[in-house]
Amino acid sequence: MVVVDTFGIVRDSHCNQLYSNGQRKPSYVDLTKQFITQAKQELTWLKEVASTPLQQSLKDLDKAYKNFFDSCKGKRKSIKVKPPKFKLRKSRQTPRFVGENYKIGADKIYLPKVGKIKIVWSRELPSEPTSLTIIKDSANRPSIASFVVDTKSEPLAKTDNSIGIDLGISTFATLSNGDKINAPKPLKNNLKKLAKF
Repeated sequence: MVVVDTFGIVRDSHCNQLYSNGQRKPSYVDLTKQFITQAKQELTWLKEVASTPLQQSLKDLDKAYKNFFDSCKGKRKSIKVKPPKFKLRKSRQTPRFVGENYKIGADKIYLPKVGKIKIVWSRELPSEPTSLTIIKDSANRPSIASFVVDTKSEPLAKTDNSIGIDLGISTFATLSNGDKINAPKPLKNNLKKLAKF
């Protein structure tokens, strides 16, 4: 995964240099030719990485620049978008796999150029995922597999019941039906644990 991150440094450095020189934004096709097709002939370490995460990183960069320039021209109604940030090698790594470039088993995930990775499921997938992102942070903690899935939202049943909420200090919330919700006190509940450190 470090190889993907190094690729991001080279790619972002090139795009930032073009932007600072006042040149036009490179398109996804231009970036693909320069940083995947041509670069693989010169940089042998790029061959150690599956092509899908490299392509997805270029698509993300292309979208980030489009959002930035659309924001500058007033085409975006939301808050002003800043230019894409330079990706540091020590920041978290997030290679994304789409399509049929990965396989999911009962307790393992197969990734191209990586192999089988053991996984502990936090919950079952509601449907077939459309993409998989492996998230590895700079603290070197166990990686997280994040899936994008399509789900159908079920609307809640209509009801005429309503309730008032009064937020307080000693009591977190008092409901109009008389129920009281106590405030969470994480510091008080963890003082003994903190004293051990």
